[in-house]
Amino acid sequence: MIRIQSLSLTRGTKPLLEQADLSLNPGEKIGLVGANGSGKSSLFALLRHDIHPDAGELDYPAAWRLAHVAQETPALERSALDYAIDGDTTLRRLEAELAEAEARHDGHRIGELHAALQDADAYTVNSRAEQLLTGLGFSHAQMTQSVASFSGGWRMRLNLAQALMCPSDLLLLDEPTNHLDLDAILWLEDWLKRYPGTLIVISHDRDFLDGLVNVIVHIDGTKLKRYGGHYSSFEKQRAANLALSQGSYEKQSRERAHLQSFIDRFKAKATKAKQAQSRMKMLAKMEDLAPIHAAASFSFEFREPDRAPNPLLTLDKVNAGYRSPESDTVILHNLTLTLQAGQRIGLLGVNGAGKSTLIKTLVGDLPPLSGTVKTGKGLAIGYFAQHQLEMLRHDQTPLWHLARIAPNEREQELRNFLGSFNFPGEMATASIAPFSGGEKARLALALIVWQKPNLLLLDEPTNHLDLDTREALTVALAQFEGTLVLVSHDRHLLRATTDEFMIVADKGLQAFDGDLDDYRDWLFKTKLGSAKPARPDSLAATPAVDRKEQKRQEAEARQRLAVLRKPIESRIQRLEALMDRHNARKAELETLLADPDIYSDRRKDELKPLLFEQANLLKELEQIEAEWMEQQEALEAMTA
Repeated sequence: MIRIQSLSLTRGTKPLLEQADLSLNPGEKIGLVGANGSGKSSLFALLRHDIHPDAGELDYPAAWRLAHVAQETPALERSALDYAIDGDTTLRRLEAELAEAEARHDGHRIGELHAALQDADAYTVNSRAEQLLTGLGFSHAQMTQSVASFSGGWRMRLNLAQALMCPSDLLLLDEPTNHLDLDAILWLEDWLKRYPGTLIVISHDRDFLDGLVNVIVHIDGTKLKRYGGHYSSFEKQRAANLALSQGSYEKQSRERAHLQSFIDRFKAKATKAKQAQSRMKMLAKMEDLAPIHAAASFSFEFREPDRAPNPLLTLDKVNAGYRSPESDTVILHNLTLTLQAGQRIGLLGVNGAGKSTLIKTLVGDLPPLSGTVKTGKGLAIGYFAQHQLEMLRHDQTPLWHLARIAPNEREQELRNFLGSFNFPGEMATASIAPFSGGEKARLALALIVWQKPNLLLLDEPTNHLDLDTREALTVALAQFEGTLVLVSHDRHLLRATTDEFMIVADKGLQAFDGDLDDYRDWLFKTKLGSAKPARPDSLAATPAVDRKEQKRQEAEARQRLAVLRKPIESRIQRLEALMDRHNARKAELETLLADPDIYSDRRKDELKPLLFEQANLLKELEQIEAEWMEQQEALEAMTA
């Protein structure tokens, strides 16, 4: 159990915790939430014993093994796979001790270490690490690349892989989804659900918290408040408490009425598509949480566009990608798309499929390699790029950024507008260099809102936003009257703001007739269930087929599949028989090596061959198991 009693912690002059109490039980999965700067990361530092409380106590069993994600990644020449395995520090220590024992020819110690390595699952470590890295989005080719060759976001994925490789009783994860896309988040959520220890996670991804945790700890007013259940349950409890506050009743009523009127309008034109129905349910939930929206420190609305052409933008047989003097690189082939007024599209697709390439082509940053892009008269694009914050001038002020796109407006008008985005007074004229990532993202949003766009192209807009600002963006986008194309790993945002999905796969773009649960199922049947993702044709919109003809085609497909499966199934049976024989001999060797007498001087001639045979047997067994796993994956991929 983790026990916090009368704990106080001050950082600088700011009290973060005062006389705080909390108890957490072994095996619980806890979401730690609170405003930015409330002390979440400091509480993690306390749990790691990197800092100490000013008063009170924090303790948990001394025998607990703790794992967390390192914030720095050295530019090593070590391969990504070896770096991930380094997370299992016990295994690496045993390997180092084995090398020393072999150098000393210490047969007794060598035998002990081989047994310890077996207990530490040393002979499956490569396949376990490969599975982790595949789930986090790495290809097999990338696993052999050096750590130094990866960008900052990918190095953070490697640090996450290290933390997951480390056998632990307490796992601390601080914003683990920040550098992941949706498919990696779904995989991570599934992995963490099976984690047997105590998990504490800081996250601004409410769907991730909902799918994972069973306890919420809220840092509120220098106290720690424990709530049973997932994040949505915590929100309802908190909304009920806030609703009792009469001081905010009028504001809550206005917020509820505002959202309700929008929901009623949306219902009148909503289609029966699953995604539209998902959005309606999400909007209804948001209306129930009006007290929280009313109490939030920040909210905003998109201004009504001056005009709305229809269609706004058309792609006709476009090849999208990158030009170079040597040759063009085609990322997406033969794109045909018409964006109509009022469409709200969520773009899905695995990492590297080309979602950002499509957005850049729509906005005009990437000219088409072939084909035509036509824009409607009066098109006004609001664009939030995946690396939008890098495009801001960090030596300049919020006022300078806004005046640059509105040179004819009075300064007071610009100041008033910035104030509505929480850039009041001196903050509006201060350099943005020391601003947090969330504050810079809020400024980028303000610049988009000012321009009254009728088409919003948003590529991962929530990467630096806290929960309150994410919710403000969600509410604003839900009520945006223009056309929206959104790439996001935030499932709550996608559900609340989009009516249809399109999927980028196999260098193309197609409609996805399903919701996010269908997309999750597809991912686990394809990308997350085998090495190669298949085209999601089973979920795409397909023309009606004659039932009799369809049955005949299905029977033929089953017959072809059976023919293809047979040699793989036969090979799996032979491998399993081979594993049984090797495991039987392995057990015999372990019995012989468990006898203390075998390590006496008079039997040293018997010991060496036994150890040699055991080492070879374990190596062969590892190779057989690896091939068995490959064959199983091939079988699963074929079935999918």
